[in-house]
Amino acid sequence: MSTRLIASFLLVFCVLAVWQVLSIPESTIQSEVGPILAPAILVSLLSLLGVFYLLSAINNKAPDCIHEENERPLKGGSKRVSFLLGGGLSFILLAKLIGFLIPATLCGLGVAMAFDAKLNIKTLLMVFAIAAAFWT
Repeated sequence: MSTRLIASFLLVFCVLAVWQVLSIPESTIQSEVGPILAPAILVSLLSLLGVFYLLSAINNKAPDCIHEENERPLKGGSKRVSFLLGGGLSFILLAKLIGFLIPATLCGLGVAMAFDAKLNIKTLLMVFAIAAAFWT
């Protein structure tokens, strides 16, 4: 799949995210920071990075572009994507059932294994510590 196509999918996702942020109802409680601020900042940053990624892909300067004929992608790409998606899916499916800490740990473990971390106690403790810092 070409990097231009991936960048275009990312921008379509950003458009959908902007629509979702704009459809968040205003809070009836008066506060300085409403429910729209944090999602709006995240979607704005993701959209900006998506535009930069598309521009770098158009100019063939994206970091994941193949610049020479003898270059090949790393092996195991589908395994990495499945770890990443599996971690995210475990978070989505389990967060409502058992809370955030264990699903966030599983999600972090999926991300770590997508980046070739070994499945051992050190990785598990590190991911658990990060999840505990954010979710407790």
